[in-house]
Amino acid sequence: MEKDELKILAQNLANPQGEKGKEIGEMMNATNIGMTLESIKALLIEDDELILEIGHGNAAHVKSILSLARNLKYTGIDISETMHHEAQRLNKDFSKQTDFVLYEGKKLPFDHEIFDKIFTVNTVYFWEDPVTFLNEIYRVLKDDGTFVLTFGQRDFMEKLPFTAFDFNLYNNDEMEELISKSHFKRMKTSEKEEQIKSKTGEETIQRIYTVLTIKK
Repeated sequence: MEKDELKILAQNLANPQGEKGKEIGEMMNATNIGMTLESIKALLIEDDELILEIGHGNAAHVKSILSLARNLKYTGIDISETMHHEAQRLNKDFSKQTDFVLYEGKKLPFDHEIFDKIFTVNTVYFWEDPVTFLNEIYRVLKDDGTFVLTFGQRDFMEKLPFTAFDFNLYNNDEMEELISKSHFKRMKTSEKEEQIKSKTGEETIQRIYTVLTIKK
């Protein structure tokens, strides 16, 4: 892909827009589903819990979450208006259990300590002020809640041509140091590998990523 095409891809990975954004949303759901399902597994979801996902994309995976336990409520929050509408459209059959919220990417528009479980996949690269945002997540998570943060490791991500455009990358040590600067106190690190088709669609690659399970 040419430089301009890579830049457009990077912009749409951060904030999918319009018809191109819908295509990117479908592609992201397909390429990220392994990371998403591992993140959901790490949450250990139980009956009657309130779950928040930060950066839900098109949210085609939400039905998988709702099938895990009884009486679950899912809230998804995203900066992309395109993904907000796609998520509502794809989950219209689950409207009683789901809520999709559009926001500006900095402050979570929720009360203190209301979510049992929070997770986010491949969004940390775009956080403007990561420590402040981690503290926002801390604020809305219940005291006994779990937060799962999943990201592609720096060594892997640097090999992807589009990450040269406005991606902030981290290795495990850098991410753990970042989290230690927030209010969170405990974390467990789990490394994973998987074969995926690249987002440029040109090759199959071995992705190395980390699932961090974080507690207050």
